[in-house]
Amino acid sequence: MNSDDLNKALETLRRGGIILYPTDTVWGIGCDATRAEAVGRIFRLKGREDSKALITLIDSAENLERWVDGVPEVAYELIEASVKPLTIVYDRATVPPLAPNLPAPDGSLAVRIPNDEFCRALCRALRRPLVSTSANISGTPTPRSFARIAPEIINGVDYVCTSGRDACNPKPSTIMKLTESGIITIIRP
Repeated sequence: MNSDDLNKALETLRRGGIILYPTDTVWGIGCDATRAEAVGRIFRLKGREDSKALITLIDSAENLERWVDGVPEVAYELIEASVKPLTIVYDRATVPPLAPNLPAPDGSLAVRIPNDEFCRALCRALRRPLVSTSANISGTPTPRSFARIAPEIINGVDYVCTSGRDACNPKPSTIMKLTESGIITIIRP
């Protein structure tokens, strides 16, 4: 892991900026999930309706209850058993400290614990969740590599990470909704 790259990304996030960075799935656009202005900038950059929620990354399952109200016990079992990237949509985000424009209109929050040391290190050092949304304009295909990211995305962020540019991560995460009562609905296999 490139510590200089990590430090520059972290500095940008702490200033309230947005970054373009590699994740355990596809390249993402991210910001500090507690900063409403930065979250708003991501929606504008993507041309995405703010009624469509963004995914949030955290560094560990131990920190899940800090950002989500009413985490069902089965969530920890799902996270532990998952062999591929898994995003779980929980009923209620903790707002504040999360930015009020981050959760979906119904108050739900999508959270993933990435299996990627760069992302986890960013979350650990930031000590807050990291917004993660695919690095594309809304309605266009998700780029499967850094080389396929549109120039308007690259030029629209405050920092572009140098780590992971050679990697090709072909698939986004599985997304499932998990209610407080433990009911599971698959949103994206």
